[in-house]
Amino acid sequence: MTPGAFSKAELADLIPRLQAFLRDDLDVEISELQAGMLLDFMARDLGHALYNRALYDAQALIAAKAEAMSEALYALERKPPSR
Repeated sequence: MTPGAFSKAELADLIPRLQAFLRDDLDVEISELQAGMLLDFMARDLGHALYNRALYDAQALIAAKAEAMSEALYALERKPPSR
């Protein structure tokens, strides 16, 4: 599968969802072929922005978790007994 391409199972799920959104929310009817072409366009020309946003979000989450782990480890640090 080429990058950005959807599997047959994914297309079987995504195409009717896209058609339903366009029909219900925008009052636009499109065929299965048109929905597939629209998905191809979105994956090819817009997918990089969504992918990059997901990477940035994952990076921020990992950084926050690493900071929390660092703080938790610091809290476990033992101090010498007071005299």
